[in-house]
Amino acid sequence: MKRPNIVVFLVDDMGYGDASCLNPDGKIRTPNIDRLAREGMVFTDAHSSSAVCSPSRYSILTGRYNWRSTLQRGIVGVYGDPLIAEDRLTAPGLLKRHGYHTSCIGKWHLGQGWDFEVTRDDFYPGAPSSEAGGAGDARPDREAPPARKRRWAEAFSKATTGGPTKRGFDTYFGVDVPNWPPYCFIENDRTVGIPSTFLPERLMAQNLASKRGPAMPYWNFEQLLPTWAEKADATIGACAAEGRPFFLYLPMTSPHTPLAVNKDFIGKSGLNNLYADLVLETDFTFGRVLASLEKHGVADNTLVIFASDNGCAHYIGCRQDGRGGCEAALEPQGHYPSGPYRGYKSDVWDGGHRVPCIARWPGVIEAGGACDALVCLSDLMATLADITGDALPDDAGEDSFSLMPLFRDPSARIREDVVHHSIGGKFAIRDRRWKLVLCPGSGGWTQSDAEAAAQGLPLVQLYDMQADPGETRNLCREAPDRVRAMLARLQRLVADGRSTPGAPQANDVPVDIWKLDTMPTVDPSALDDY
Repeated sequence: MKRPNIVVFLVDDMGYGDASCLNPDGKIRTPNIDRLAREGMVFTDAHSSSAVCSPSRYSILTGRYNWRSTLQRGIVGVYGDPLIAEDRLTAPGLLKRHGYHTSCIGKWHLGQGWDFEVTRDDFYPGAPSSEAGGAGDARPDREAPPARKRRWAEAFSKATTGGPTKRGFDTYFGVDVPNWPPYCFIENDRTVGIPSTFLPERLMAQNLASKRGPAMPYWNFEQLLPTWAEKADATIGACAAEGRPFFLYLPMTSPHTPLAVNKDFIGKSGLNNLYADLVLETDFTFGRVLASLEKHGVADNTLVIFASDNGCAHYIGCRQDGRGGCEAALEPQGHYPSGPYRGYKSDVWDGGHRVPCIARWPGVIEAGGACDALVCLSDLMATLADITGDALPDDAGEDSFSLMPLFRDPSARIREDVVHHSIGGKFAIRDRRWKLVLCPGSGGWTQSDAEAAAQGLPLVQLYDMQADPGETRNLCREAPDRVRAMLARLQRLVADGRSTPGAPQANDVPVDIWKLDTMPTVDPSALDDY
């Protein structure tokens, strides 16, 4: 088998129901994603390992559950340290062994390894102060005072120490986190230019940037998607001309905030909702990448995987929260970003992590197929090893199962279970038909666990996902033996440090599957029942 090129187009915060091929009753049309579905295979039971960004991306690139890392809840913070250990084998690192050119274009959010002391006042002040040149400035969109500009010049003239090119990629062009500083492009291990001004106030709030900080002059968010498409085309063209196989990882900055939509797409969804418009622009950008593969003559020998890092945010779908950027929530207009599934981004319910996932590989994957097998985005690592004929060592891809059997036969099964994880660090385990949730609420933003516990809801939730995909009927009290068996399975997966066959491995830190500190109304003795 000729080694294929591999393109992973990872969108940010796009719900299962936002792809019209998965939600034909929805109000958003995604023609390019739908085209990939017609020409490839749709996975209808695919999950990100986490319901939020950084941990999900960790699992995609390492083939390891995110909660085995040092990040037990939340995301990598502003100017955060690298989450992927320097000595860990990654997907691009694996492919480099086999002669692939590996490139990352877009959003990283796994820690860059900034080589300077990050002080809040200088690099992400929470609010401007009236003292010019002091802890803040009267207006963050004004020119930074000379002393601060000198600190920025010294800081951003240094190379980063733990970004993509230190974790397996040959080249990188992107932004760390689009709505966080520094507001500039990063190429390989250096910023493109030295940020010298604060991000203008007009680009704050209204679902745009969420943190103040240093920016390049005239920075704007509308340039991001066109830039990613242009850079992708250049990379594909260069590798095609050289005749070298390539791995192109395209983690998009959209349709996550900042909701900066180019004028050709504003209002195009007809839903009075900038997120919906940005989904259309994201789909258009994906179409440009598909067109580049065709233009450079490599489409027939390229495996294309489209997926989302987690579900859509709840404030987009079902309510406003004062941010002002989404003029009308989508559910009241008849569009459900999570499709038939409960919850949203951050939640351990399926709306938080069941994601659109489509693969196309001409000559290997039969066009127009659908696969209902349980899969996880962490399965990329083992799939690449299978494609290259490599064997993963025991300390790599510990939670990754190859998708190759499913590419050839959609009725095959590769997994017995998948472990889910919420922004609050709450666990759930899916065992094909059944799902056990280890908290009384969503584990995220939709319904706080403390609130759910105060309402007297059971400490755990058990759902029959075949009969009740919307997770509406908690069967934990009707099937206590199943609860105990699934809990024991989860405990074994945690203790073994892996879910695949192989030698047991150590987790990076102790793993607490209950996290009762976020459920203060729960009596710990209630755990004795399980």
